Formats: sequence, structure tokens, C-alpha cells
Amino acid sequence: MMMQELELERFTHLVAGVMRIEDMTLGDAKSAYLVRFRGQFLEEDTAALYDQLAGRLKPLNVTPLFRKNGDKHVVLLMEGIINPRPSNPWVNLVLFLLTVASMLIAGTLYTLGGIYEGPAQITARSLRPYLLESLMGGAAFMAALLSILLAHEFGHYLAGRYHRTHVTLPYFIPFPFGAFGTMGAFIQLKEPPKNRRVLLDIGIAGPLAGLVVAIPVLLLGLLLSQVSDIPRVLPPGQGLQIEGNSILYLLSKFVVFGQLLPEPGSYGGMAPWLYWVRYFFTGYPLPLGGRDVMLHPVAWAGWAGLLVTALNLIPAGQLDGGHVLYVLVGKRANWLLPIILIILGALGFVWPGWWLWAFLIFILGRMHAEPLDQVTPLDPGRRMVALLGLVIFVLVFTPVPLLSVGL
Repeated sequence: MMMQELELERFTHLVAGVMRIEDMTLGDAKSAYLVRFRGQFLEEDTAALYDQLAGRLKPLNVTPLFRKNGDKHVVLLMEGIINPRPSNPWVNLVLFLLTVASMLIAGTLYTLGGIYEGPAQITARSLRPYLLESLMGGAAFMAALLSILLAHEFGHYLAGRYHRTHVTLPYFIPFPFGAFGTMGAFIQLKEPPKNRRVLLDIGIAGPLAGLVVAIPVLLLGLLLSQVSDIPRVLPPGQGLQIEGNSILYLLSKFVVFGQLLPEPGSYGGMAPWLYWVRYFFTGYPLPLGGRDVMLHPVAWAGWAGLLVTALNLIPAGQLDGGHVLYVLVGKRANWLLPIILIILGALGFVWPGWWLWAFLIFILGRMHAEPLDQVTPLDPGRRMVALLGLVIFVLVFTPVPLLSVGL
């Protein structure tokens, strides 16, 4: 009993260094905390106060949490400190190499599909004249898309290291039979972020860094691409895959080619602006008989980079966009979850892949990376960056990522 009283006195003394204590509650068997203090912090710089208190409590194996209850500040003292175990970098390396090989295969097949003019019955002999060009295109695609993914993931990683938050190296996900050869990559937070500022910096650094690489890759790829006619009627046995449009992708094509693409063969008596609104959100009517850009492998990688950025910035759960929304509005972000699910569910009727995303967000979208210090607000500069993240999501979101015609 004497030891408990001494510990309590020490805890109280330490907390009194950052807070004007108004009341104190001891934890019990049902409580997750050792002690709860309520009152008002002594300074407005609560981030500095948290660092001060956490540093003094660390030798005592205690972690503080900063919370707010109405107009009162709350300090919860939790038993234990987080000591993340080191990850196995060999896992990251093996997944990375498998993803490189997988993307090379996907890029090679994409290039081959655009240049092959041999017999329908494909043989090793008929492929031989196209092999070198296909491999070169595959390597260009792999290098371009890999640069975007590396920038994205190491944006997260370096921001985490800057804030001394334990994060893993990127885990790349190979997907040999997919259109891009990968399902992206992710890093894992191995401890809760210290406050909203840290969570924003780590969350937004990935999309911003990836986009900085994706835009020049896309523009370079479009310069290497050509605009061609789209057949009004596809020959038997042939198909066409049409990539979807985001606002940023449409503008990029306009910058390079001076026109909105795909250009339809006819607006069908519809006002052009109405046609584009309808086509943007539904992918219909198909622009058969019109003109579109035939994407070079580098442009295909750039378009994929925009799509990856958009998917990560969906404002829900553990996605980067979920972190951005959470630091702006806190737990009120959960109020928007049903709206996001309804929108994705409706878009699923034009691209069924959204139903999978809606399911994943429904399962995981209610979880957020809650900071240890939930009192420290965003500074004005970071608030602007967070709002920029939401604007970027609007610019890169692709309602109908892919449409297959005759396949």
C-alpha cells in the first residue's frame, strides 16, 4: 500500500508539471488506465507538454494519453510502453523482387498486345519478331510504375522516420495475372502516432510523393503515345480495353494533345458538356468510331499511378485519405462512412471492382490510427495540406477505372 501511495504521489507530481489538476481517479480492474487526471494544461503548446511528460514517465514504464472531455483536458496514465520488435527485411526484399518480376511480365504482355500482328494462333515462332520490343516496353512499364510506388511508400517511410515513429519497410504485393502485375504496396505503423500532426505527415507524404513522380511519368508517356481512330465495329474475336478518366488525367491529355480524349464519333444529339458528365461517371456511351490515345507502356504506368493515388486517398479507415479526414474532423469521420459506401456501391454497377472496395471499407473503415495525444490540433499549415489532400482525391478519382469492350 505504501508503494502504491508513493507511485501515485510521483505520478501526480509529474502530471502537475504539465496540468493544473482539478480531480483524479484511480483505475480499477475494469479500467484500462492506472490513473486519470482532469484539469487544464498549463500551456497551449500541448505537443511540447506531451513530449515532456512522456519522457519523464518512460523510465517508470508508463505511457500518457492526452484526451479532451468537454472543456476539460484529460491525462490517462497507461501501464507499459511500446517497444516494437524489428521486422524481417528479407520478407520485404523477396516481395519486392517478386513484384518487379510480376510487373515486368504484365508490362511485356501489355506491350505485346499493342504491337502483335501475327496469326491468331500464337506460337513461339510468331512471337519471336515481337519479343525484344515487348520486353523493352515491359521494362519501361516496370521502371515507371515502380518509381511511382517507391516514391509513395518511401514518402510514408521517411516521414515516419523523421517523426521517430516506428514503421516497417514497404511490403510490395505481386499480382502476376493482373493488369499492372501488382496490387500496390503498404507500410505498417508499429506504434500509434504521437498526435494528429504526425499522423497527417505520415499519411499524406505517400500520396504527395507518389503524385510528384506520377505526373511527369504520365506526361512523358503521353508524349510517347499516339492518338488513333477507334473502330466503330470491332472485328470478331477482337476486344478493346478503355481506361477511365479522372479530372487530372483528362487535363493531362488535353495539355499534350490539345483535345479531350476519348473523342466520340458523335455526341448523339447530346450537349457536349452533358455527354462528358455522363461519360465521366458511367463510361457510356462508348466512344466507338471516335478517337483516343493508344497508351505507351510508360503512359499506362502513369495512369496506374494516378489510380493508386486515388484508391489510397479514399477518405475512410486506415487508407491515407482516412487519416487525412480523421485529423481534420476526428471521430466524426465515421459519419461519412455510410455515404462513401453508398457512392461506391452505386459506382459498382458500372465497375464491379468498387463492390470489393466497398466491402473492404465496410470491414475496416471504422478503424482509425488514433494518436496518443488527441488534444494537440493541426497547425494552420498542416490544415491546408490536409485540405489539399482531399482536393487531390477529387482530381485523381476515377469513377470507372476500366471498361472492356468485346472481351
